[in-house]
Amino acid sequence: MLRARKRFDTNLAPCELIAVSKTVPGDALEPFLVAGQRVFGENRVQEAAEKWPRLRTRFPDVELHLIGPLQTNKARDAVALFDCIQTVDRDKLAATLRREMDRAGRSVRCFVQVNIGDETQKHGVDAADSVGFVERCRSHHGLEVAGLMCIPPEGVPPGPYFASLVLLATQAGVTQLSMGMSGDFETAISMGAYPCAGWVGPVRFPIAAALMNQIRLTVWYSANDMQLSMRLTRC
Repeated sequence: MLRARKRFDTNLAPCELIAVSKTVPGDALEPFLVAGQRVFGENRVQEAAEKWPRLRTRFPDVELHLIGPLQTNKARDAVALFDCIQTVDRDKLAATLRREMDRAGRSVRCFVQVNIGDETQKHGVDAADSVGFVERCRSHHGLEVAGLMCIPPEGVPPGPYFASLVLLATQAGVTQLSMGMSGDFETAISMGAYPCAGWVGPVRFPIAAALMNQIRLTVWYSANDMQLSMRLTRC
């Protein structure tokens, strides 16, 4: 990542890595917390609720991001637990989140998820509707929209989709992006001075632990293959 930033532009904003901890037992996260990692991403509200309240008693400065799809009946729990919700993609959810934030008396940053490849199997607002949806989230629903998030189609060059999201971000007036999948983080970084995100991996634990001394690491400890992957967000 650092080499990629220098290759594309030494003036690019720093990259922050969010540790994706879905499927990782709480005990397995403690080495990362002890090493200084504080920003984590989870896919499911229920799984996060089972492990993070206990961990937060020891590490109260942890910042949690929801990166998986959110059902409206889970919005109350999500607002109580997460500091950022990256998967806002419909008006009903936006309205429910606003209502739950008001009830809880707290504000949660949000990203609008864009279905950048117009894929029926993926969540997200249509790209053509995304700018208007951001405006509705802000003006009608009163949400703090920090940026846009997308996952481009598999098996094709991601650059055009990343570039499209950058353009949409400019039109929508947001400055943070969360985008990318394994192997294309360098392309995400090359998109310029916008926040971006991606999946990086697999990387084994000793390498990941060493990287923590240099950057805020994003790791995804897979219960299936017992390997580590990384998710990156540029802020």
